[in-house]
Amino acid sequence: MSTLSKRIREARLRTGLSQERLGIRIGIDPASARARMNRYELGKRVPDLELVERLAEELDLPAAYFHAVRDDEAELLVKFHRLSDAAREQVMVFLSEAFVAP
Repeated sequence: MSTLSKRIREARLRTGLSQERLGIRIGIDPASARARMNRYELGKRVPDLELVERLAEELDLPAAYFHAVRDDEAELLVKFHRLSDAAREQVMVFLSEAFVAP
């Protein structure tokens, strides 16, 4: 199972949506929604970038989440994505101060 297929499955399960329902919500034809989502989750097919972006929007996730290899990076992306603009600014200031170039 690829990282992308794993992340799609994890994100869908967290929302409690069926494969069919999620597929329909992101614009896949209802007649093939379950089958296509199943293939994406099994890694038998790879969704194009536009579909990944629609998944991200529907599931309130950053598109980069689906490509993050490490679980901690994926979780960090999700948390950062859900911060307010002011909180994001604070995080960026903290990171700028924490990492001084060698």
